[in-house]
Amino acid sequence: MVSVGQHERIELLSYSEVEEVSGYVGNFEVKVRRKPRYVNESLCTGCGQCEEKCPARNIPNEFDLGLGMRKAIYRPFPQAVPNTPVLDRAHCIYFERGRCRACERFCPRQAIDFEQQDQFVTLKVGTIILATGYDPLDVSQTASFGYGLDNVLTGLEFERLINASGPTGGQVLLRDGTSPRSIAILHCIGSRDERYNTYCSRVCCMYSLKFAHLVKETTGAQVYEVYRDMRAFGKGYEEFFTKVEEEGAIFIRRGEDVEVTKQDGHLLVRAEDIFTGENVELSVDMVILGTGMVPRSDAGDVARLFGIGCGAEGFFTERHPKLAPVETATDGIFIAGACQGPKDIPDTVAQAGAAAAAALDMIDVGKVKLEPITSFIDEQMCSGCRICIGLCPYNAIEFVSLNGRGVARVNEALCKGCGTCVAACAAGAATQRGFNDRQIYAEIEGALQAPMM
Repeated sequence: MVSVGQHERIELLSYSEVEEVSGYVGNFEVKVRRKPRYVNESLCTGCGQCEEKCPARNIPNEFDLGLGMRKAIYRPFPQAVPNTPVLDRAHCIYFERGRCRACERFCPRQAIDFEQQDQFVTLKVGTIILATGYDPLDVSQTASFGYGLDNVLTGLEFERLINASGPTGGQVLLRDGTSPRSIAILHCIGSRDERYNTYCSRVCCMYSLKFAHLVKETTGAQVYEVYRDMRAFGKGYEEFFTKVEEEGAIFIRRGEDVEVTKQDGHLLVRAEDIFTGENVELSVDMVILGTGMVPRSDAGDVARLFGIGCGAEGFFTERHPKLAPVETATDGIFIAGACQGPKDIPDTVAQAGAAAAAALDMIDVGKVKLEPITSFIDEQMCSGCRICIGLCPYNAIEFVSLNGRGVARVNEALCKGCGTCVAACAAGAATQRGFNDRQIYAEIEGALQAPMM
């Protein structure tokens, strides 16, 4: 990431958000809102003086999922690029009470700027790659798994807990500061479950095995892996499963239901061992929930903004799962990573490389092939009702002025020939190439005249 940030041909717009997208392949116009971080990036050297002197503290750290604390001016995550802090206006004493400004006084470069406002940047680009990632499942909706009880953590929370840069410096500790003697790791939380998501999140089995390995490395705790099916599908994954088993982790294949409750100061995990058919009760100090992946909460809004589709689960839809796995229905817009569906890091990197190659290939060729079945509108017949404009899923129709009146016009670089506008046009002005009424009637007539076999 550091090398990307230092590359002369790469411009990073961090702490920014896309507001509008218009145009078509080779000619996109993207409006980006750069949010105020109240720190001048060109002056800041990342020395950390402002963070050290800021008196506003004990604010839950979003990157540590609330397990650690931060100040009002902070770096969003360790080794952030650019290495420039951001000021949290909602918790800043100056913005709350009109006094303080300690960060400004102690900054040796005078990089603090309380007057910063939103800035809007318009970019003209030929292709776009979307890599917006995923959200972890909101486990607050899964009451039976005990989330909310002390020492019941999601997989991502435990990942921060055991990380060397995390709130405990990499030590596995309970809420009271002691080390756990037993830990249960529950698989398939919210995945492959009719109540939440029916799909497999693909990463949960392996990161749950990784947690067991790390716990065995750093503590003497007994680890229970309570799983449904072990899906060790990648290169070297089955060998890693065997290694964790040899390290002493106990594997229990559970049935559909599992319950976590508090009992006598410990956590009690109840599940059915489907190999023996008996109910199992585990008294443990910590429970880690192997939560699955879900689409980003704003995936639908992003899809509409960029003119692409979403599947039934909410992930972005590729043009074809085998022949065009990184292309979308809109030419020039590509997808990569978990925004397209659950995947692990190797698969994400491979898909990102494919998306970059496809985008570069399109730029190198300099031209694109259009669909032969695009729609067109007879502007003399168009009544200007604009119904087709609102219905077009590809934003391929614009309203233009013709001889003093407004008419609809199709941009063939965006049109995919779905026929929605043709079906909706009350004036009969919209027609689809290759599928006009005369051609369709001729096909029907030919079919009826064909000899019966």
